[in-house]
Amino acid sequence: QVQLVESGGDSVQPGESLTLSCAASGFTNAADCMGWFRQAPGKEREGVASIYRRGDLIYYADSVKGRFTISQDNDRTTVTLRMNTLKPEDSAIYYCAAGRTYCPRTEALGLAQSTYGYWGQGTQVTVSS
Repeated sequence: QVQLVESGGDSVQPGESLTLSCAASGFTNAADCMGWFRQAPGKEREGVASIYRRGDLIYYADSVKGRFTISQDNDRTTVTLRMNTLKPEDSAIYYCAAGRTYCPRTEALGLAQSTYGYWGQGTQVTVSS
């Protein structure tokens, strides 16, 4: 049974940093891509960042480029999202997601919910002064 467990959510002030982690288990074969999504109250869930199996392909939403960094460990069981210079508009529930056997290699699909078949329960990030 595939499980994705997020951790690291917290309440921070604008300009501070936070690191989210996602522990993946239960995969027979490593997921072709892993991603982070977020959903703020009253808004659609949006893709934030994604990383592909070999780590050579990474996508970021325009809103987080230059501030967020996605990475994975060597055995691809942990995916990390380092978030710097946080803004109030970054406040949301952050979800970890895993793709299936094959993930399309375009930015639009790499950050699309439809690409991902497995989801974690989410972790809350609040950025407020």
